Amino acid sequence: MGKPTGFLEYERKNNKAVEPLERIKNFNEFHTPMSDKDRKEQASRCMNCGVPFCQSGMMINGMASGCPLNNLVPEWNDLLYHGCMKEALQMLRQTNNFPEFTSRVCPALCEAACTCGLNDSPVTCKANENAIVEYGYANGLMEARKPKVRTGKKVAIIGSGPSGLAAADQLNRRGHDVTVFERNDHIGGLLMYGIPNMKLEKWVIDRKQKVMEEEGVKFVVNADVGKTVKAADIVKDYDSVILACGASNPRDIKATGREADGIYFAVDFLTRSTKHVLTGKKDGWVDTKGKNVVVIGGGDTGNDCVGTAVRQGAKSVVQIEMMPKLPDERAANNPWPEWPRVCKTDYGQEEAIAVFGKDPRIYQATVKEFIADKNGKLKKVKLVKLEPKKDAKTGRLNMVEIPGSEFEIPADYVLIAAGFLGTQDYVAKAFGVKLNARTNVETAEGSYKTSVDKVFTAGDMHRGQSLVVWGINEGRHVAREVDEFLMGYTNLP
Repeated sequence: MGKPTGFLEYERKNNKAVEPLERIKNFNEFHTPMSDKDRKEQASRCMNCGVPFCQSGMMINGMASGCPLNNLVPEWNDLLYHGCMKEALQMLRQTNNFPEFTSRVCPALCEAACTCGLNDSPVTCKANENAIVEYGYANGLMEARKPKVRTGKKVAIIGSGPSGLAAADQLNRRGHDVTVFERNDHIGGLLMYGIPNMKLEKWVIDRKQKVMEEEGVKFVVNADVGKTVKAADIVKDYDSVILACGASNPRDIKATGREADGIYFAVDFLTRSTKHVLTGKKDGWVDTKGKNVVVIGGGDTGNDCVGTAVRQGAKSVVQIEMMPKLPDERAANNPWPEWPRVCKTDYGQEEAIAVFGKDPRIYQATVKEFIADKNGKLKKVKLVKLEPKKDAKTGRLNMVEIPGSEFEIPADYVLIAAGFLGTQDYVAKAFGVKLNARTNVETAEGSYKTSVDKVFTAGDMHRGQSLVVWGINEGRHVAREVDEFLMGYTNLP
């Protein structure tokens, strides 16, 4: 423990954010790193707990508590405080293949479980992680590390999201020849096209791709396995296959008038926006400038849609949330170290408040009808208010309509950010693997092997819609199982 009194002497600080009205002028990341002195002070707040919940990754009451990657947070905070940046980076990379991603997009499960946060503010673990990895890149410590020996085994990975990339990184380090097939024109999966530029600038992905290619990983883009690339050829040509295609089947809103022109799934809207940001081309771009935008869904993706629409210059932005507003502070039935179920005003909502003067969220409501003009173009949505009621038989809380509570708001565009139902099944069908009731690829409990010989799965395709850290976790675990399948044993961490 670097400074036993650090958590008593220093208040929590985070990287300073550019003011909302300034940062919406572009799609750049908008946090400014703090000074080395301030960074060391923040690291010194780490208490080096006897039981560090920050790295536990446990499921408590159905929610994750602590880092699913079991990052050695107290250890690298201590090294950061002492100025041992090289050693801190080595410690960080033992458990996390992509700290340059997680330190930008992770909701910081580690901080939510920080012991310091029980009676004070948690340690700034996420920003410290970012400082460590960016120090590594700036000082030549993230250069390619090629495996000294090759096994002669070939592995194909279908999908280049967090789980696919993590599996590729691990198996390549082991010495296997790894090829990653990606159906889009860039690797990264939702890291590339599902998360907007202001949260993760795409040069960060390109930078890591270059390192992985130098280490021997092969990437094949514009390769839609199951459509433009035959699954049978891959099974024949490779010793093992990992399906890591994500849970990209979006949940729809089946209300009257759904066929109206102007309704898009959030992932399609964000993908088109990112492509426009990267290329400047307007082919297929959904331009919300001067338009009334309604976002359906209160999660991270919905917030990303709000921030994107604000940057494009939308006339108005409203975000519809079916559930009641969460409390501003932990409730008695949500004690530490459970994930705090509290109301969070994220960057997109902050920006909407700055531009429009009010919070864009409407709670306890859902769409009753999409209303189009005579040309079929969306012009309004009819909403209905909801109230929570317990089912008398099951005790389950359901949101039910309040009779006579309908109201209309203007809408030129609706962006559906209501989550995902599971994998798009054409890849599963191409390989002949079984799906479970949740339309995820079926495996035995605790395993990543599918119903088809030498075919494995990982990530959202395996567990359902989840976080980047869980994707990396799954990629590391499936890599161990594939390595043992190929070699008869494994020494992968």
